[in-house]
Amino acid sequence: MEPITNTIPAALDVMQIRKDFPILQQKVHGKQLVYLDNGATTQKPQVVIDAEANYYRTYNSNVHRGVHQLSQIATDAYEKARHRVAAYINAAHAHEVIFTKGTTDGINLVANAMARRVLKAGDTVIISAMEHHSNIVPWQMACEDTGATLKVIPINERGELEMEAYEALLDETVKIVAVTYVSNTMGTINPVADIIALAHARNIPVLLDAAQAIQHIRIDVQALQPDFLVFSGHKIYGPTGTGVLYGTTEWLNKLPPYQGGGDMIKTVTFAKTIYNELPYKFEAGTPNIAGCIALATGIDYLEKTGFEKIRQWEEELMTYALQSLREIEGIRFIGDAAARSGAISFLVHDIHPFDMGEILDQQGIAVRTGHHCTEPLMDWFRIPGTVRASLSFYNTQEEIDKLVAGIKKAASMLL
Repeated sequence: MEPITNTIPAALDVMQIRKDFPILQQKVHGKQLVYLDNGATTQKPQVVIDAEANYYRTYNSNVHRGVHQLSQIATDAYEKARHRVAAYINAAHAHEVIFTKGTTDGINLVANAMARRVLKAGDTVIISAMEHHSNIVPWQMACEDTGATLKVIPINERGELEMEAYEALLDETVKIVAVTYVSNTMGTINPVADIIALAHARNIPVLLDAAQAIQHIRIDVQALQPDFLVFSGHKIYGPTGTGVLYGTTEWLNKLPPYQGGGDMIKTVTFAKTIYNELPYKFEAGTPNIAGCIALATGIDYLEKTGFEKIRQWEEELMTYALQSLREIEGIRFIGDAAARSGAISFLVHDIHPFDMGEILDQQGIAVRTGHHCTEPLMDWFRIPGTVRASLSFYNTQEEIDKLVAGIKKAASMLL
């Protein structure tokens, strides 16, 4: 099909942007890399790589604990990164930003703290049928420890939440709702504003898993009003091993620390420990200093590039990809929501997704295959897994064309 005419004012210069990402210049199996696995992790611009290396090269030192100059420089850079993240999501206070290892770490922190301070036998935790394992297993563990019950919001055939069923689940036993903003498997954008409003009308807190939303959708936590929001740095062009837990001051003060150790204390005696103030109460031990600084650099890069331009280009690319893929004989989309972002999951005839993925790899095309850490969702669709192509603003329509051609080649070999 013909590429869609670009109508974006002051559009992105995608080919110039691609030069900022060193890995995109390499070849795989002798073919130019077509990287369509951004839902698993995004590639890193050179400025992010440089920021992390520069920390170790020029001011490597621990934070918050030294009066010497390198420690002060490192502390200033680390705390500046916290303020940068707070500004990016429009948090009311920088202390509402807790640095974590990633989305999984952030959810475990909240689930563990809720189990210790809030949940008890007879209570209910609500999640959805499309959750990543990271937003299922921690809550299962919390329920096992407390005697609470886990309930699941069902979905329809298009991969959209059944909102009437959700509202019916909201009774006086519910102590938290934990749902994904964007499905990592299907790309479904959930109606999170409605989810939060319905819960808050009953004084129920909400945790949003924004791992697949933060890089595609502008998030304003003061407008959206989640009680908790989590995301991973490596999904938003930052380093692995970094992440953010946003929590309202009220809830972060209410919950106990997740881990004990250095930096999360004010005073320690063998008789009693007094915990530190926010955000340090939840940041025990030496953090990933270099990674958090580089994460802030990645956010700076996105802002400099222009988030609205990025969003418009990704929406256009998604439209082009869906139109192009629909022309493939025997394709079946797993999830086909009206509102979607980032990811497209599909099967072709009865070809196993692993076989499709291997042949695409031989053509230099990187996609994800399997259950995508959403095994209950695969069970609901009665399939072993999918092929998932996930997009970024550095992808091109020409790469979509290569994907389509690659799928057709694989189908001709496997059918």
